[in-house]
Amino acid sequence: MAVPIVLSDAYVVARRNIIKIKRVPDLLVFTTLSPIMFVLLFAYVFGGAIDVPGGTDADAYREYLMAGIFAQTVIFGATITGAGLAEDIKKGIIDRFRSLPMAPSAVLTGRTLSDVVNNVLVLVVMSLTGLLVGWGIHSSVPEAALGFLLLLVFAYAISWVMAWLGMLVPSVEVFNNATFIVIFPLTFVANTFVPLESLPSGLQTFAEWNPVSAVTQASRELFGNIPPQVPPPESWALQNAELYTLLWAGIFLLVFVPLANLQYRRSASR
Repeated sequence: MAVPIVLSDAYVVARRNIIKIKRVPDLLVFTTLSPIMFVLLFAYVFGGAIDVPGGTDADAYREYLMAGIFAQTVIFGATITGAGLAEDIKKGIIDRFRSLPMAPSAVLTGRTLSDVVNNVLVLVVMSLTGLLVGWGIHSSVPEAALGFLLLLVFAYAISWVMAWLGMLVPSVEVFNNATFIVIFPLTFVANTFVPLESLPSGLQTFAEWNPVSAVTQASRELFGNIPPQVPPPESWALQNAELYTLLWAGIFLLVFVPLANLQYRRSASR
């Protein structure tokens, strides 16, 4: 099928999901409410008890915190694709899509693209929240834009993982439980909320090579939130955080785009 037709169909599916956010604003409210609560909780409750490299006050921790909150937020935002597909399969909407004269791959492409739009809106809200608690960008506009773009690219790749998983499980409830069990420890056993030096040696090694740590480290560097007196990280993954993040994003896309499309065809033929 011609690429323009696939893109046109994907746009229609993406528009459908974006309109759903507009008509059901609870989706966006609850997507942003949780990370806002994390910002306030860590900034004002735990911030004074956590020491960060290059700073000893709460303001230094808030600078350190926001990149981790951004990374966690967009990863959880990427689960909307999987939850939506699980719901569509359960309600029979996927069978309706199958009966229409449209490209099969457009359903998944449109779903994942709508996740990007949702994550952009969430990042805007989170950035404003960060500014209110004392966070700031201390780099150039292109570097800051690249930081946000890297977060969105990584989240887009995760969306395809979630799309595949959402079509494997029998219900939205099972999907939510399964993703929470995996994503929650991955985003906490990392440099998202605490410096790696505070972790036990075994967890520290895992966290250094955790792709969530890489996207967080890359964002901090691009936002200018790492004090100049802080020594560079020891692991190759964090020394080359931008490249390591893109490598993982590429791996996720190469593996899970075909798997998700294959699973979609199987799900649609049930």
